[in-house]
Amino acid sequence: MSSRMRGFTLLEVLVALAVLAIALTAVMRVVTQSIETSISLRNHLEAQWVAEDRMTKHQLRNDWLSIDTTTGTEEFNGRRWYWREQVSTTSIAGFRRIQIQVRAHRNKEVLGRIIGFLRQPG
Repeated sequence: MSSRMRGFTLLEVLVALAVLAIALTAVMRVVTQSIETSISLRNHLEAQWVAEDRMTKHQLRNDWLSIDTTTGTEEFNGRRWYWREQVSTTSIAGFRRIQIQVRAHRNKEVLGRIIGFLRQPG
């Protein structure tokens, strides 16, 4: 054969395709992980906003909540969020501690959490 007619052998083509397949698989994995991380960050951020919103509402209304644990739901950004508020006493008279936890699904992991204090009105 002349040097002009020389090409790749079948083995060389198969090795090149295998290397390309491995590289593309790695790229797809990185892209998938990036998307999952973005979704997780968005969920945590929105849950934190729900918790902060609930805390702000209590403070603006000057709520004096009873020492108890309550649960409920709230619509935010087109989704239903599940919150849990736990109110407890403090060592300072006239103040109560409130911890708010927010989940995307009932009985799943806590995505947002805030702890604050409520002052007794008057």
